[in-house]
Amino acid sequence: MLPRLHLIRHGETEWSLSGQHTGRTDIRLTPRGEEEARRLGQRLRRVHYVLALTSPRHRALRTCALAELTTAAETEPDLAEWDYGDYEGRTPADILASRPGWNVFADGAPNGETPEHVGRRVDRVVARVRGTDGDVAVFTHGHLGRALAVRWIGLPIAAARHFQLGTASLSILATDPRHADAPIIELWNDRCAHCLSDS
Repeated sequence: MLPRLHLIRHGETEWSLSGQHTGRTDIRLTPRGEEEARRLGQRLRRVHYVLALTSPRHRALRTCALAELTTAAETEPDLAEWDYGDYEGRTPADILASRPGWNVFADGAPNGETPEHVGRRVDRVVARVRGTDGDVAVFTHGHLGRALAVRWIGLPIAAARHFQLGTASLSILATDPRHADAPIIELWNDRCAHCLSDS
Protein backbone atom coordinates (compact mmCIF):
# COMPACT_ATOMS: atom_id res chain seq x y z
CA MET A 1 0.00 0.00 0.00
CA LEU A 2 1.11 3.54 -0.69
CA PRO A 3 1.45 5.46 2.57
CA ARG A 4 -1.11 8.15 3.39
CA LEU A 5 -0.57 10.75 6.08
CA HIS A 6 -3.73 11.68 7.99
CA LEU A 7 -2.89 15.13 9.34
CA ILE A 8 -4.91 16.06 12.42
CA ARG A 9 -4.73 19.48 14.03
CA HIS A 10 -5.46 19.56 17.75
CA GLY A 11 -8.79 20.77 19.11
CA GLU A 12 -9.67 24.32 20.12
CA THR A 13 -7.70 26.16 22.82
CA GLU A 14 -8.19 29.62 24.33
CA TRP A 15 -5.27 30.89 22.26
CA SER A 16 -6.51 29.38 19.00
CA LEU A 17 -9.71 31.35 19.65
CA SER A 18 -7.84 34.60 20.33
CA GLY A 19 -5.35 34.07 17.48
CA GLN A 20 -2.30 34.13 19.76
CA HIS A 21 0.77 32.28 18.51
CA THR A 22 1.09 29.14 20.61
CA GLY A 23 4.41 27.38 20.21
CA ARG A 24 6.12 26.28 23.43
CA THR A 25 3.26 27.29 25.75
CA ASP A 26 1.59 24.07 26.88
CA ILE A 27 -1.99 25.27 26.80
CA ARG A 28 -4.95 22.92 27.33
CA LEU A 29 -7.97 22.27 25.15
CA THR A 30 -11.18 24.13 25.89
CA PRO A 31 -14.26 21.98 26.71
CA ARG A 32 -15.34 22.55 23.11
CA GLY A 33 -11.88 21.46 21.93
CA GLU A 34 -12.22 18.22 23.89
CA GLU A 35 -15.61 17.56 22.32
CA GLU A 36 -14.15 18.29 18.87
CA ALA A 37 -11.46 15.68 19.50
CA ARG A 38 -13.99 13.05 20.60
CA ARG A 39 -16.13 13.63 17.52
CA LEU A 40 -13.11 13.52 15.25
CA GLY A 41 -12.16 10.23 16.87
CA GLN A 42 -15.46 8.72 15.71
CA ARG A 43 -14.26 9.27 12.16
CA LEU A 44 -10.63 8.30 12.68
CA ARG A 45 -11.55 4.96 14.23
CA ARG A 46 -12.92 3.87 10.85
CA VAL A 47 -9.35 3.72 9.50
CA HIS A 48 -6.66 1.17 10.33
CA TYR A 49 -3.47 3.08 11.08
CA VAL A 50 -0.14 1.28 10.89
CA LEU A 51 1.44 4.13 12.87
CA ALA A 52 0.26 7.10 14.94
CA LEU A 53 2.55 10.00 15.82
CA THR A 54 1.85 13.00 18.03
CA SER A 55 3.47 16.27 18.97
CA PRO A 56 4.72 16.35 22.57
CA ARG A 57 2.54 19.39 23.36
CA HIS A 58 -0.40 18.73 25.68
CA ARG A 59 -3.05 19.99 23.25
CA ALA A 60 -1.97 17.46 20.59
CA LEU A 61 -1.45 14.61 23.08
CA ARG A 62 -4.92 15.24 24.55
CA THR A 63 -6.55 15.35 21.11
CA CYS A 64 -4.90 12.03 20.28
CA ALA A 65 -6.02 10.48 23.58
CA LEU A 66 -9.62 11.64 23.16
CA ALA A 67 -9.69 10.29 19.59
CA GLU A 68 -9.09 6.82 21.07
CA LEU A 69 -7.21 5.29 18.17
CA THR A 70 -6.55 1.58 18.43
CA THR A 71 -2.94 2.17 17.36
CA ALA A 72 -0.74 3.32 20.24
CA ALA A 73 0.72 6.74 19.42
CA GLU A 74 4.41 7.59 19.60
CA THR A 75 5.50 11.05 20.69
CA GLU A 76 7.48 12.71 17.90
CA PRO A 77 9.39 15.90 18.87
CA ASP A 78 9.59 16.99 15.21
CA LEU A 79 5.79 17.51 15.27
CA ALA A 80 5.93 20.23 17.95
CA GLU A 81 4.56 23.58 16.83
CA TRP A 82 6.81 26.29 15.40
CA ASP A 83 8.93 27.96 18.09
CA TYR A 84 7.77 31.58 17.87
CA GLY A 85 10.51 32.96 20.12
CA ASP A 86 9.77 36.60 20.95
CA TYR A 87 6.39 36.33 19.23
CA GLU A 88 5.04 33.63 21.55
CA GLY A 89 1.59 34.60 22.80
CA ARG A 90 1.27 37.54 20.42
CA THR A 91 -1.38 37.92 17.72
CA PRO A 92 -0.57 38.55 14.05
CA ALA A 93 -2.18 42.01 14.23
CA ASP A 94 0.06 42.95 17.17
CA ILE A 95 3.19 41.74 15.38
CA LEU A 96 2.30 43.40 12.07
CA ALA A 97 1.78 46.73 13.82
CA SER A 98 5.50 46.82 14.63
CA ARG A 99 6.76 44.70 11.72
CA PRO A 100 4.67 45.32 8.56
CA GLY A 101 4.70 42.50 6.03
CA TRP A 102 5.92 39.86 8.47
CA ASN A 103 4.98 36.25 7.75
CA VAL A 104 6.24 33.34 9.83
CA PHE A 105 6.58 31.05 6.81
CA ALA A 106 8.96 33.46 5.08
CA ASP A 107 10.57 35.28 7.99
CA GLY A 108 10.53 32.92 10.97
CA ALA A 109 10.50 34.41 14.45
CA PRO A 110 13.17 36.38 16.35
CA ASN A 111 14.84 34.13 18.93
CA GLY A 112 12.66 31.32 17.59
CA GLU A 113 12.76 29.04 14.57
CA THR A 114 13.55 29.85 10.97
CA PRO A 115 11.63 28.39 8.02
CA GLU A 116 14.73 26.33 7.21
CA HIS A 117 14.79 24.75 10.65
CA VAL A 118 11.09 23.88 10.51
CA GLY A 119 11.61 22.54 6.99
CA ARG A 120 14.24 20.10 8.22
CA ARG A 121 11.90 18.89 10.97
CA VAL A 122 8.94 18.27 8.69
CA ASP A 123 11.13 16.67 6.02
CA ARG A 124 12.16 14.06 8.60
CA VAL A 125 8.49 13.34 9.33
CA VAL A 126 7.72 13.07 5.61
CA ALA A 127 10.60 10.62 5.12
CA ARG A 128 9.43 8.49 8.03
CA VAL A 129 5.83 8.31 6.79
CA ARG A 130 6.91 7.53 3.22
CA GLY A 131 8.85 4.58 4.62
CA THR A 132 5.66 2.91 5.89
CA ASP A 133 3.05 0.74 4.19
CA GLY A 134 -0.39 2.11 4.97
CA ASP A 135 -2.11 4.96 6.75
CA VAL A 136 -0.33 7.05 9.38
CA ALA A 137 -2.13 9.39 11.82
CA VAL A 138 -0.22 12.55 12.75
CA PHE A 139 -1.46 14.85 15.53
CA THR A 140 0.08 18.29 15.30
CA HIS A 141 -0.54 22.04 15.07
CA GLY A 142 -1.62 24.79 12.69
CA HIS A 143 1.61 26.24 11.32
CA LEU A 144 3.60 23.02 11.63
CA GLY A 145 0.81 21.11 9.84
CA ARG A 146 0.75 23.61 7.00
CA ALA A 147 4.54 23.35 6.66
CA LEU A 148 4.29 19.56 6.62
CA ALA A 149 1.71 19.64 3.83
CA VAL A 150 3.70 21.87 1.50
CA ARG A 151 6.87 19.83 2.00
CA TRP A 152 4.88 16.65 1.27
CA ILE A 153 4.06 18.01 -2.19
CA GLY A 154 7.55 19.45 -2.73
CA LEU A 155 6.83 23.16 -2.27
CA PRO A 156 8.95 25.57 -0.19
CA ILE A 157 7.86 26.39 3.35
CA ALA A 158 6.90 29.92 2.25
CA ALA A 159 4.02 28.41 0.22
CA ALA A 160 2.31 27.33 3.46
CA ARG A 161 0.97 30.88 3.87
CA HIS A 162 -1.65 29.97 1.24
CA PHE A 163 -3.12 27.08 3.26
CA GLN A 164 -5.51 27.40 6.21
CA LEU A 165 -5.87 24.73 8.88
CA GLY A 166 -8.70 24.83 11.42
CA THR A 167 -8.77 23.18 14.82
CA ALA A 168 -9.76 19.49 14.97
CA SER A 169 -9.44 19.30 11.19
CA LEU A 170 -8.46 16.30 9.11
CA SER A 171 -6.30 16.51 6.00
CA ILE A 172 -4.96 13.59 3.98
CA LEU A 173 -1.61 13.71 2.20
CA ALA A 174 -1.19 10.89 -0.29
CA THR A 175 0.34 9.82 -3.59
CA ASP A 176 -1.44 9.68 -6.92
CA PRO A 177 -1.96 5.92 -7.39
CA ARG A 178 -1.38 6.26 -11.15
CA HIS A 179 1.79 8.33 -10.75
CA ALA A 180 3.92 7.08 -7.87
CA ASP A 181 6.20 10.11 -8.14
CA ALA A 182 3.32 12.59 -7.69
CA PRO A 183 2.51 13.44 -4.07
CA ILE A 184 -0.94 14.98 -3.67
CA ILE A 185 -3.22 16.59 -1.11
CA GLU A 186 -6.20 14.25 -1.18
CA LEU A 187 -8.23 16.12 1.46
CA TRP A 188 -7.62 19.47 3.12
CA ASN A 189 -8.91 21.12 6.30
CA ASP A 190 -12.00 18.92 6.58
CA ARG A 191 -13.90 19.81 9.74
CA CYS A 192 -16.95 17.63 9.09
CA ALA A 193 -16.43 15.88 12.44
CA HIS A 194 -18.01 19.01 13.94
CA CYS A 195 -21.24 18.01 12.19
CA LEU A 196 -21.42 14.44 13.50
CA SER A 197 -24.42 13.63 15.64
CA ASP A 198 -24.02 12.39 19.21
CA SER A 199 -25.37 8.98 18.27
